[in-house]
Amino acid sequence: MEIRYVGGPTAVVEIGGLRLLTDPTFDPPGKYPIGSWALHKTSGPAIGFDDIGPVDAVLLSHDQHPDNLDNAGRSCLSYAPLVLSTTSAASRLPGVSVRALPNWAFHQFGETLRVTGVPAQHGPPGTEELMGEVTGFVISGEGLPTVYVSGDNASLDVVRAVSGWAGQVDVALLFAGRARAPMVEGDLTLSSEDAARAAEILGARYVVPLHFEHWDHFTQGRDTVARAFAGYGDRLQLLAPGDRVSLS
Repeated sequence: MEIRYVGGPTAVVEIGGLRLLTDPTFDPPGKYPIGSWALHKTSGPAIGFDDIGPVDAVLLSHDQHPDNLDNAGRSCLSYAPLVLSTTSAASRLPGVSVRALPNWAFHQFGETLRVTGVPAQHGPPGTEELMGEVTGFVISGEGLPTVYVSGDNASLDVVRAVSGWAGQVDVALLFAGRARAPMVEGDLTLSSEDAARAAEILGARYVVPLHFEHWDHFTQGRDTVARAFAGYGDRLQLLAPGDRVSLS
């Protein structure tokens, strides 16, 4: 398989002859109002959507927050033959081919590859109604690496549930910026330290961190990820925007 890091939560995952795009964000830097607050995007993507080429599906963890689906990313959805996401997203994205994946439901691509929706908790317990529905994904198939895409998840208990269902994960794409917001007391996504704990829970052979930079509501970044995974060697693939890595 090959992973190309675009920026923020966005990556291209090529596996089993298919090309999957995670949480598309292709806008330039700017501010995105959310009620009385605003998210601030500090850097644009390393490559544009037009430079990525055709994709077979988009894995959209959620549609309600612009750091996971910005304006340009939203426009890109209509060019994808399939978007796998939440039930809420399916109801809010008219004109887009969205298939909802409730927890543990799956979509099968021929005989080659399966994408399963898995839990994600976007904040401390009790904030689900405020933050909205979010999903993670497990990509699997006979003879293929098992890949976990965490989405915006802050809970190690959720990681344990995924591990208990999936078994050992070969590649973990962990959203690891320790996002914070003034309306929530607590972390909205994994900290760098919890990302390292998640990797151990999953028994991950490789970790590819995503969604730890390019937005100012992240309280941790590239340096803290590197420190948390000190000693991992090439098990940690801390890619620069635009870089790609082949894993087997």
